[in-house]
Amino acid sequence: MAEVPAWHAKGEWFDVCRCNVPCPCSWAQPPDDDYCDGVLVWHIREGRYGDVALDGLNVVAFASFKGNLWEGAHSEPKMGVVMDERADEGQREALQMIFGGQAGGWPARLNEIFGPEMLGLEFAPIEVEIAPDQTSWRVVIPGLVRAAAKALSGPTSEGKPPRMENLPGSETGPGQVGTQGKATEDNVNAFAFKWDRAGNSSKHITFDWSGPDAA
Repeated sequence: MAEVPAWHAKGEWFDVCRCNVPCPCSWAQPPDDDYCDGVLVWHIREGRYGDVALDGLNVVAFASFKGNLWEGAHSEPKMGVVMDERADEGQREALQMIFGGQAGGWPARLNEIFGPEMLGLEFAPIEVEIAPDQTSWRVVIPGLVRAAAKALSGPTSEGKPPRMENLPGSETGPGQVGTQGKATEDNVNAFAFKWDRAGNSSKHITFDWSGPDAA
């Protein structure tokens, strides 16, 4: 990967999917009914690909699959991707290299594991809101998706969102901290995916990636 510059991206990821709470995938278990579809959102708080700054940019994916992703026993993986239209030419190239797996790091590993059939790539305005204390999160792409969730709370949570560490199936890689939530809105009409639901699983997980991989 000599042509790939040193890069680093740090931020927050969340999803909203069809599974009951909690989503089994983060625990390296097969999804409910052995099938999952959902929305995945990455917000880069700090990032650089060589000399190209990536701060504040967003990427959204719509995906589905059958079986246990982490055991290599899944099938029919499909994904459509929308990237931030605010990205200039250099930033678009950098995002595609990172999230496409060509730049190494955790995204390369995840692409190797998931191996999806790509349904398309689009650029659009993406609105992402994440509460500073990770008690809520939402994404809006006009005409494609409106999804939102709140962190779980209950009589023994003492007003603090539930944190998850050392997840056996963390979608953003090892060493990250997750927060389990529940969807308040999940409306999608993008690529081959269409649904309107609420009340299912959602979780927020940090990410901290770098590349390219060492030789």
